[in-house]
Amino acid sequence: MRTLILLAAIAAATPALAQEHDHSTHATGGAAPPPTATDHAADEVYGPAEMARARDLLRLEHGGMGYAKVMIETAEARSDDGYGWDGAASFGGDIHRLVFKSEGDGADGDLETAEAQALYSRAVSPYFNLQTGLRHDFEPLSTAYAVIGIEGLAPYWFEVGAFAFLSEHGDLSLRAEASYDLRLTQRLVLEPRVELDAAEGFGLASGEYGLRLRYAIRPEFAPYIGVHHERKYGTAADIAAAAGEDVSETRTVVGLRAWF
Repeated sequence: MRTLILLAAIAAATPALAQEHDHSTHATGGAAPPPTATDHAADEVYGPAEMARARDLLRLEHGGMGYAKVMIETAEARSDDGYGWDGAASFGGDIHRLVFKSEGDGADGDLETAEAQALYSRAVSPYFNLQTGLRHDFEPLSTAYAVIGIEGLAPYWFEVGAFAFLSEHGDLSLRAEASYDLRLTQRLVLEPRVELDAAEGFGLASGEYGLRLRYAIRPEFAPYIGVHHERKYGTAADIAAAAGEDVSETRTVVGLRAWF
């Protein structure tokens, strides 16, 4: 009984004692001062200025830095004394980039097709970029186009792209492309590629199909051999046949895929 009485007396006296000995409210007129703890405990050891510089560097190295890359997808000689190339260069960061593209081919010393594109690229998801800009064809006719499209990495690691082109004459054309790296070993890669072009008034006009086997001496340097097939369709095929041109061609190729 005496123990219970003693505990009750201590409990009743505690609030009064706490108020009597609490001097933290004197300077604020009755309100307790806000806590002074920092979000970055390391600031108290190394100093806020030094840690702010370290955090800026960390953000830069994890997505805020710019970079440049030149990618040569194909640079090849073909069995009919022909040649072809397809490449791109990009400059910028993870979100905003400036992209230059070029592709073309020729045979017997003559340039048959050649184009260049200058594009602004904006990441719209972790795997896809929206691109818009200008394209200029040098061969077979000098023509300028406005460009808009999207490219990126589809599920199961397919690299895909789809683009629309509006020429200076008001003609609309479309292009779809896809490729896939089938890794036979760590260094040996079999790559099927396809590119389809459609034009207003022609429908599906042409297609390019390739199968290339490359050996990566280093990841950024890989010679290859393969087969390249081109075919015209529909009205485009009729026009080519009437002009005495081949509607389809199949050639073996040897070339190099590289990036730096």
